[in-house]
Amino acid sequence: MTTAHVFIAISLDGYIARSDGDIDWLLQRDDPTEDHGYNDFIADKDVIVMGRGSYEKVSSFDPWPYDRPVVVLSRQLAGTPVPEALQGKVRFTGASPRELMDSLAGEGVRRIYLDGGQVVQSFLREGLVEDMVITTAPVLIGSGRPLFGTLASDVDLVLVSSRSFPSGLVQSTYRVRQQ
Repeated sequence: MTTAHVFIAISLDGYIARSDGDIDWLLQRDDPTEDHGYNDFIADKDVIVMGRGSYEKVSSFDPWPYDRPVVVLSRQLAGTPVPEALQGKVRFTGASPRELMDSLAGEGVRRIYLDGGQVVQSFLREGLVEDMVITTAPVLIGSGRPLFGTLASDVDLVLVSSRSFPSGLVQSTYRVRQQ
């Protein structure tokens, strides 16, 4: 069975980025001496699924930060060529979350890392998220791209663990209670 998992940071007021996609408020809190658990989280993930906004942000990083396949869920990019430098590392699709999960399951993918607000929201709406690790930065940015959006019904979560870091970050892990 293929499962989807979230590892993401938010501002205290619930935003993953400013309206223009900037994450300076988060990067300035990055303390290389703190282990926030990303390496442990990503270790057993086969594929990363992200939205266009996340892709556009990370594609500006040099070098490319991922060592596993990335699927960009975007109707706008679907059918367009992948930049030469990312061929074999990235693919674009306009599939629905359920279609993508079924397709990846057929490829033998077991565990997916979901990244990006719209992607997380769409997978939550379809009941496809297994768990979420949400790291909250102690900053209010006032507006931006929210992690969560409108849902047809409540999504019941179970707190698995919570921890704080000297930098002020607070990380909570939730299991999504499937209905």
